[in-house]
Amino acid sequence: MATLTYVYADSTAVLGPLATYAEPHCYDLCSEHSERLTAPRGWEVVRLAVDPGPARPSGDDLEALADAVREAARAPRRANRRTSAEPSGREVDPIEVARRGHLRVLRSPDT
Repeated sequence: MATLTYVYADSTAVLGPLATYAEPHCYDLCSEHSERLTAPRGWEVVRLAVDPGPARPSGDDLEALADAVREAARAPRRANRRTSAEPSGREVDPIEVARRGHLRVLRSPDT
């Protein structure tokens, strides 16, 4: 995988390692397309060294994944909601009908 960037002022296409953050005029390419890349006539293609090894998750990536799983496992807090058609003292919350894992089936209190 590689990231393609254009330098229009120099008529150059730069193909290098994957970018670590999104930029408006950068394009990530798979290995097959990065190897077959050609540029318009009069343009130069600069190929920077790309590490062919698979990207391994860092400790930060694994910690972020663990945090996301913990957050999804927590019981969700119910927010009190009111509609303008109801008296101000009455709260409207959906009623939980069934549950499977972290998914819930909710029914409107009106039905």
